[in-house]
Amino acid sequence: MKILKNIKRKYLLIPLVCISFFSFTVIDNYFEISKNLDLFASVFKEVNTFYVDEVDAGKMTKKAIDEMLNTLDPYTNYISEAEAEDFRFQMTGQYGGIGAQISTHDGFTVITDPYEGFPAQKEGLMAGDLILEIEGKSTQGKNTQDISKLLKGQAGTKVALLIKRDGKELSKTLTREEIKFNNVPYFGMINNETGYINLTGFTENAGKEVKDALLELKKNNALKNVILDVRGNPGGLLHEAVNIVNVFVPQAQEIVSTKGKVKEWNKIYRTLNPVIDAKIPLIVLANHSSASASEIVSGSIQDLDRGVVIGQRTFGKGLVQSTRALNYNAQVKITTAKYYTPSGRCIQALDYSRKKEDGSVGTVADSLRKSFVTKNGRKVFDGGGVDPDIKVEQQVLSKISISLITNQLIFDFATQYRYQYDKIIGAKEFKLSDAEFESFKKFISNKSYEYKTASEIALEELKKKAEDEKYFDAIKEHYENLKNKLKHDKLADTDKNKSEIMSILEEEIIRRYYYQKGRTEAGFDNDSDIQEAIKLFADTNKFESLLNGSAKKTK
Repeated sequence: MKILKNIKRKYLLIPLVCISFFSFTVIDNYFEISKNLDLFASVFKEVNTFYVDEVDAGKMTKKAIDEMLNTLDPYTNYISEAEAEDFRFQMTGQYGGIGAQISTHDGFTVITDPYEGFPAQKEGLMAGDLILEIEGKSTQGKNTQDISKLLKGQAGTKVALLIKRDGKELSKTLTREEIKFNNVPYFGMINNETGYINLTGFTENAGKEVKDALLELKKNNALKNVILDVRGNPGGLLHEAVNIVNVFVPQAQEIVSTKGKVKEWNKIYRTLNPVIDAKIPLIVLANHSSASASEIVSGSIQDLDRGVVIGQRTFGKGLVQSTRALNYNAQVKITTAKYYTPSGRCIQALDYSRKKEDGSVGTVADSLRKSFVTKNGRKVFDGGGVDPDIKVEQQVLSKISISLITNQLIFDFATQYRYQYDKIIGAKEFKLSDAEFESFKKFISNKSYEYKTASEIALEELKKKAEDEKYFDAIKEHYENLKNKLKHDKLADTDKNKSEIMSILEEEIIRRYYYQKGRTEAGFDNDSDIQEAIKLFADTNKFESLLNGSAKKTK
């Protein structure tokens, strides 16, 4: 009996000890928070009072907050009142302005892309136009961020521009409009059977835009297959990712779940609406720049065996952010959870809780990635993005093409071409002639566009290592001979890469007449991911075997 009493006393004490331990832990945490806030306030007060020069309190505070959040992950950010408008644009894709992309050229601001249907395009501004003045003030020496602020403003207000085109100055007065970028800037038919939907964002109504695009394709064509392109899409609103998958997946299907520190916020997201088409063969195109909501779409389509993913492994962002309001109209965006696709995997590639002293974060080794299974039993992995079912090597441009683009020679030639010809044939049909390519070669013949080949870079590395090891004097003569032999002939490189350069030129020229939609259509024939998708649609047995797990992933 005495033993029983001792046992009861012993086990009754355990919860009391646990509660006491928890209480002390909470008190310790609150003490640490209070102590450090007090220290920060004390340092700030002393510096503000005694520092030799006047200090900018707002700038110092923002810097302190930013550095504090930098110890976490890149997605946890402080948004000051001044930055609220830019943040709103990221979430809504909407702002007041003229609707044009700008860059710098020879010290002036140049319009690189007037968006179709918006004030810049409607008032006749063209790619290549230099903006000399805005409201009578010179733009020379100003950066694109400063110019962008001057061009933006309340919808309905006017802005006066002085532009220079083909050596002539023109005055233009534009009325700003509410600029709203579509999440689906283009949809259309690649061939008689295959539809294409380009999804570039996940702001409000993204799901509706994909739904409307599919319905339009089905209504006007003998649609048999669909390609959904999320390449280069950095993500956005989680619920819109669910709505997009819902276009192809039936109602009440789990698409993604979120789990974080605050258990009450954990949630399972399911499709809410009737499906538009649950059976049409579907391919999702993804690459390393497909992140976040793009990975929810591609990962859930893969997990549910609803479609095939083609391209390259995605970015690997499996984190969810929530925005919290602060005083003085400021906000803080905080990573509050990780998300999991239907198979149960989290595709987050970097563990920010294990940052190294230099601030770098390691990726999860392939050998440590855990396996999960899709609806049909196919093996998929966590910890490093979504692996495509068919991997296509990313297209890499030649050194000369990169140099021609970065030195704006492709852009400048297209500008001159547009001045010369008022119109061209359709975007899908337009091709440059050999004579026009020779004109381009003549155009760049006296221009500067230096670049180094891979062989030249390797030779420079060899020289550096030989110098470090004190061997260079012995091989110097051989080095100089090899360097001279490797010295590239730009004209020969231009001819060697003629097909690639012609394609880039054609797309840039087409954009001057048919804008972003034309450029998209012009790229179909030279897009290796799209061509791989068309080839797979034609091989129905392989398509089905991939989804059923009877075929291995291919490279």
